[in-house]
Amino acid sequence: MPSGNNCILFANEPAYTVHHMLLALATAGAAAGLAAGGCAYAALDPRSQLFGSTLVAGRDPSEFALTYDDGPNDPWTGRLLDLLEQHRVRATFFLIGRHIRQRPDLVREIHAAGHLIGNHTVTHPWLAIVSPRRVRDELAGCNAALEDVLGAPVRFFRPPHGARRPDVLRAAHDLDLTAVLWNAMGFDWRPNISAARIAAYLERGIARSQRHQRGSNLLLHDGGHLALGADRSQSVEATRLILERHPPGATRYVTVEGWA
Repeated sequence: MPSGNNCILFANEPAYTVHHMLLALATAGAAAGLAAGGCAYAALDPRSQLFGSTLVAGRDPSEFALTYDDGPNDPWTGRLLDLLEQHRVRATFFLIGRHIRQRPDLVREIHAAGHLIGNHTVTHPWLAIVSPRRVRDELAGCNAALEDVLGAPVRFFRPPHGARRPDVLRAAHDLDLTAVLWNAMGFDWRPNISAARIAAYLERGIARSQRHQRGSNLLLHDGGHLALGADRSQSVEATRLILERHPPGATRYVTVEGWA
């Protein structure tokens, strides 16, 4: 098994991107002796448990969890809340600390609507390649921002890009955080991607999860990690498409807390 201490790790990009980054490092001589494939899988694949236990999905294939990263973000978080309320569906929002400090009102709206809120670090770094002290500061800082607004402890954490190593998961455990990954991604962060395409990617992940008799943990974004104001109109529309194709009732929508 690859050791997290000996791996150069990257953010959770599509496989071809990870391959290109590893190839570039190898060409530069930085990846000499590195078990690149094993390290990349252990650190980046959202279903991998090699570096430590993470929550992915439950074992009921009729259950979906809609999860959103990088918020809060006006106006799209609010429009998403309206859509979810129309369908009486509760979701999970992993929020960025610096955005929380800027828009605590939106955080309160998410909470008041009954959705689950989780930690997505303060600044959205690649935790697999920063120092252990930075890892802890990012997690503890986001916890503090959320707890200041909500007045309640935070229980769930999603590593940015899905990137982690063993000490990242240990730091989360020390803060009583359960690390949450996913098994269906909409790739809605890609420039100029359409709602139909986002939904198609999610459907592919749903089909794969159901073949394996697992629930579907759907990753989307209501914000952008660089700054407030990211356009997530297509993510909201893709959510509408998914809710129409898999209406509540036939599909049971849960927060990730239901799988913990």
